[in-house]
Amino acid sequence: MKIAVTGSIATDHLMHFPGKFAEQLIADQLHKVSLSFLVDDLVVRRGGVASNIAYGMGKLGLRPILVGAVGVDFADYRSWLERHGVDCDSVHVSEVAHTARFVCTTDDDLNQIASFYAGAMSEARNIELEPVAERAGGLDLVLVSANDPAAMIRHSQECRTRGYAFAADPSQQLARMEGSDVMSLIQGAEYLLTNDYERSLLETKAGLTADQVLEHVRIRVTTLGKDGVEITGRDIERVHVPVARDVVPDDPTGVGDGFRAGFFAAISWGLGLERAAQVGSLVAALVLETVGPQEYDVKADFFLKRLADSYGDQAAADVQPYLPVA
Repeated sequence: MKIAVTGSIATDHLMHFPGKFAEQLIADQLHKVSLSFLVDDLVVRRGGVASNIAYGMGKLGLRPILVGAVGVDFADYRSWLERHGVDCDSVHVSEVAHTARFVCTTDDDLNQIASFYAGAMSEARNIELEPVAERAGGLDLVLVSANDPAAMIRHSQECRTRGYAFAADPSQQLARMEGSDVMSLIQGAEYLLTNDYERSLLETKAGLTADQVLEHVRIRVTTLGKDGVEITGRDIERVHVPVARDVVPDDPTGVGDGFRAGFFAAISWGLGLERAAQVGSLVAALVLETVGPQEYDVKADFFLKRLADSYGDQAAADVQPYLPVA
C-alpha cells in the first residue's frame, strides 16, 4: 500500500531553567519585560506530525512517502528518516526559510515559555500531490495531517479531484480553522482522526452532530486518552479498543502520531479496524514510554509479546507475518 504522509516537519529545541519564571517577573513592570534565562539543559528532538508518523510507519516495515516543506538545514534529519525507511524524495526544500522549529524553556514548576517558527512550513501550500503520485506509481492513501492550514485544504481538495483516498487529521490546527475550512478538509474523507476534545470542537465549528459528520466521512477514529480509542462509521458496528497494558509513561510528545503510524500500518497490511487500533495503541504506548517522538524502537518479539498480553494471542498471530525482523 502506497501511503503519502503530508504535514509538518520540525525540530524541537527544549531547555530547562533551574528556577521559577514567576520569581523573575515584577507585577507592575510586565509592560516592559526584558529577561534572559540561563538554562542548564538543551535537548534537540526530531519532530513534526508528518515526520513522526512516517518514522513510525518505517519502523513497522512500510515505505511511507513524506510530503512537506523544509529548509536547507534538513539534511541531517533527512538522513535519519531515510535510514528508518521513509521516502523523502517528495519533500519540498525552501530556498529562503529554515525548517519549522519549536523552542521551549520549562521551569521547575513546569511552566513554559515557548515560540514556534513556522518557517518553510508555510510553503507547503505550494505542494501538488499529482507529481508525488506519478513518481510513486499511484497513491492508495494520503494522510492530511497538521500543517500550514492552506496546505491541508489544498491537499484534501486535490484528493477529491483526483480520486485519491485520504484521511483528514486536523489535530492542533483545528483551533485555527473556521467552519467552512473544516468542511473543506473533511468532506469525502475515508478516515477522520481526532482526540475526544477535538471531536467536540470540530462538531461545534462545522455545525454538525456526530451522526451528520458521518454523512461526510466514512470512518471516524477518536482517541480517548486513558480510555482507549473509539471507531464509528457508516454501516459498521462501533469498535472500542482499550489502551495497551502495563504502560510506564515518560513523555507524551508524539503519542497521537505513534497511534496513527500503527493504525495505518495495520490497515495497509489488510487487517481490520479493531486490529489496526490495537497496533496503533501499542505503538502509542512505546512513544509514551520514551523521551522524544522518534526515539523508540519496534522489536518484533517484544512487540508481539506486548500485543498478546494486551489484546490476546490471536492479535499477535495476525500481526506477526507483517513485522520486520531485525
